[in-house]
Amino acid sequence: MAEVVLSNLTKRFGKTSAVDDVTLTIPDGAFVVLLGPTGAGKTTTLRLIAGLERPDAGDVRIGGRSVLGETPAQRDVAMVFQQYSLYPHLSVRDNLAFPLRSPLMNWPADKIEARIREVAEVLRIAHKLDNKATQLSGGEMQRVSIGRALVRRPQIYLMDEPLSSLDAKLRGELRVELKRIQQELGATLLYVTHDQVEAMTMATHVGVLDRGRLVQFGTPREIYENPTSLYVATRLGQPRINTLPADLFGPAPVGAATIGLRPEHIAQDVGDDSGEAQGAKPARVGRIERLGDQTRLHLTLDGHEIVTLTDVHTTLAPGDTLAIRPQNPLYFDEHGDRIAAAGR
Repeated sequence: MAEVVLSNLTKRFGKTSAVDDVTLTIPDGAFVVLLGPTGAGKTTTLRLIAGLERPDAGDVRIGGRSVLGETPAQRDVAMVFQQYSLYPHLSVRDNLAFPLRSPLMNWPADKIEARIREVAEVLRIAHKLDNKATQLSGGEMQRVSIGRALVRRPQIYLMDEPLSSLDAKLRGELRVELKRIQQELGATLLYVTHDQVEAMTMATHVGVLDRGRLVQFGTPREIYENPTSLYVATRLGQPRINTLPADLFGPAPVGAATIGLRPEHIAQDVGDDSGEAQGAKPARVGRIERLGDQTRLHLTLDGHEIVTLTDVHTTLAPGDTLAIRPQNPLYFDEHGDRIAAAGR
């Protein structure tokens, strides 16, 4: 495995900057997630590292060497795409063996078979080796697709939303499996997604992209608790952060235009609708979502919609009133940049 360093990396398509002056270090053995909506530059960044696109400026270094002059094969990276890209007429064994049988690898048959069985055990598909790819479930096909990357032991694994086409249950199962595999192998892995749950549960580091620019990089907890902008704050968190007028609960820091409140950072006082002197304001319950492990309250306050969390056994009902007040609020200026709260 190896450290990957991107230096001032830029790629334009016509007048559009798909990747705009990105500088990023992917530590050896890290699980880095690039997070952002469609068009943020996530996939283009992967393709630049893999050698499938050439940058207009900047450098890509893998294991300390610049790879701009190398072909994709010479870079020793493995890429997993959103679609399975399996050979349907081949067995699982032959799909896994395919990369190892290339002239560049030139592995002997006994070594190939040993490696296939090792990876199949890790992915828990050893009992499917003789099946045709068309005989597999969606989750099994994605495991084989991931396995084709794992068999090579490249310097870095690049994964482009590999779980997005699966149903919610399979995505949850494969998130756990993928993180387990990465930890067991000590692999360096760069993973692209727009799914914040994947970012929070799998990553050691998260890079947030906005229109081709890297706007924040850190651990999932750092990104969640200390976003540098309103844009970043909305990338992580489920339910998403509430964004409201800065002075909705009283005086705000100078320059603040928006207050951001995570659902878990809203204090509640059920039955009290007169707490404005203590910084609380009365809100009306509009809807209640009972999700088993959590209960969400959809509130209305001065015409603004707010989502917060409450006790799973709450007796609140639509139409009830409760007093709410902010705890640990985040403030942003008119441009969406973070500003410090008073006394912080």
